[in-house]
Amino acid sequence: MSRSGRDPGEKLRSAKKRSTSSARWLQRQLNDPYVKKAKADGYRSRAAYKLIELDERFSLFKGVTRAVDLGIAPGGWSQVLRLKCPGAKVVGIDLLPTDPIEGVTIFEMDFMADEAPAALEGALDGPPDLVLSDMAANTVGHKQTDHLRTMGLVETAADFAIQTLAPGGIFVAKVLAGGTDTELLALLKRHFSSVKHAKPPASRKDSSEWYVIAKGFKERH
Repeated sequence: MSRSGRDPGEKLRSAKKRSTSSARWLQRQLNDPYVKKAKADGYRSRAAYKLIELDERFSLFKGVTRAVDLGIAPGGWSQVLRLKCPGAKVVGIDLLPTDPIEGVTIFEMDFMADEAPAALEGALDGPPDLVLSDMAANTVGHKQTDHLRTMGLVETAADFAIQTLAPGGIFVAKVLAGGTDTELLALLKRHFSSVKHAKPPASRKDSSEWYVIAKGFKERH
């Protein structure tokens, strides 16, 4: 999200001084309507609109009293949660520091750490109705490796959701192009009554990200 204060349509006068890739990224930020809208609406990132658009299509927030935000930084999704579910208890986790959000408990720690699930559950004081994951592994530039690393996070998030969700709960996670891996898709279909993929309009067209939306968590036996 741009904090420059420039008109989003303004061309970069200093582009020659920047590397081609960084200049292209900043130019895209300045001309991105979602970046401009996020700044105007007070959201910390344009990603907030991905969640808003997914909710408009899949009704994610109805009846939510507890929610988990995996990969919370910089906090845009939890801002939406607080707006849409003002009475809900929200807990988030991220390796990166996240500025406080009123009504949200934030853990600055690795979700893959052994103690992370218990910390999240303890802060919720009950099973969540909604588990969100916008996590993605840091890319190394090798497409297959990047995909495997990110899907490893998605699988861990799915396991957490299956272990903790209240009956009827919802799990939403970012995946990469190609959608959810076959084994994970089969796992989700066993535990949820509906599993779909979507690419919200706020997700850039050139981005490889998609989202899996698993609704109607089946009660554990």
